[in-house]
Amino acid sequence: MRVEEGRATYEEIKQLAAQIKLALTQIEQRAPLLVDEYNARLTQKTNKLAAKVSIPEERLAQEVVIYAERSDISEELLRLNSHLNQLLGFLAAEGAIGKKLDFLIQEMNREANTIGSKVSDVTISQQVVEIRCQLEKIREQVQNIE
Repeated sequence: MRVEEGRATYEEIKQLAAQIKLALTQIEQRAPLLVDEYNARLTQKTNKLAAKVSIPEERLAQEVVIYAERSDISEELLRLNSHLNQLLGFLAAEGAIGKKLDFLIQEMNREANTIGSKVSDVTISQQVVEIRCQLEKIREQVQNIE
């Protein structure tokens, strides 16, 4: 019975991990577009103000660079992908992995939260919520693993 339950838990966690991977892929595709979109919005806003206020191009470029640095999520995506691979590796391992998985899920949640706080994009925010939901389901399953 324990072996059968273990197989079912393994399969469920693998499915949830696949959903996380899909959400990460969508974030990775969307993230590079954010700086260009911000630049376009900022340019549009400054053009509306141009009749009233003069804004130097250098200042506009500075703001875009600051935004790009502040919203860069490449490290978090890299770590989250690495943690996801570790998760799958732990599932294939023998022995007690429950505590390792529990710790790994905490780390994955931190990375997802950081992505959510750095980026103010609806599409990415929706994917972060999806990742966090799947991580919570995995965490519930991990509680049953030794």
